[in-house]
Amino acid sequence: MLKRELDSLVTQMHSSGIRYDEAVREFKRQYLREVLISNRGNQCKAAEELGMHRNTLSRAMAELGLSLAEVRAGLKRPPRSERPVFSTVRQTVRQG
Repeated sequence: MLKRELDSLVTQMHSSGIRYDEAVREFKRQYLREVLISNRGNQCKAAEELGMHRNTLSRAMAELGLSLAEVRAGLKRPPRSERPVFSTVRQTVRQG
């Protein structure tokens, strides 16, 4: 299934005229962003998961224009108006 999705994505990128260097850059950016989000913005843990040194990750982020502020923005809780409401309905039974 993953291969099919990747094939479809590559076909779309090619047909829309995206150059190889742009495709590789966007893949790297999204991949690093995903790993950073899964590690809640912790660069040390993300670098370990990626098999690279933290400084290398930091340099790659800078080259790709990926900031921790952007990563952390994806971690913030949604505004109160967009949060699911879990109300507890208490039923009181009157005896009498």
